[in-house]
Amino acid sequence: MNKGSIVKGTVRNIQPYGAFIRTDDGVDGLLYIEDISVARIKTPAERLKVGQKIDVVIKDIDKQKNRVYFSYKEMLGTWEDNIKDIQEKTIVQGTVRETEKNRRGIFIEIKPNLIGMAEYKEGLQYGQKVDVYVKKIVKEKKKIKLIIK
Repeated sequence: MNKGSIVKGTVRNIQPYGAFIRTDDGVDGLLYIEDISVARIKTPAERLKVGQKIDVVIKDIDKQKNRVYFSYKEMLGTWEDNIKDIQEKTIVQGTVRETEKNRRGIFIEIKPNLIGMAEYKEGLQYGQKVDVYVKKIVKEKKKIKLIIK
């Protein structure tokens, strides 16, 4: 078991801060919420279920504390992989993930590892499904500009 290796495991327990994973070879470790998804999620239960089999990357091994930390978001494909079937000037469905406090925009998750920014729109709720128009894809900056329909 080495840092950076991909291992198979099972979700054993879900807490507000992350999920406990047991690898197929019996090693227990922690998958922090920020390592589950590129999108900001409120709870690991939005992505994982107890008993679910998943592949995870070994993010870190703390030998002094005898702890292993995992990451899952790398297993959801790269930005480039996820953008392949998204075209400009089309409408796709997304999920509202975060409305910025200063009302500059709303983050919309199009796929588990693909987030775009839409102009602020009053009344949208976290987790709400919305149709969005893909205004512009800026591949060199890995950005997607969206308009909520």
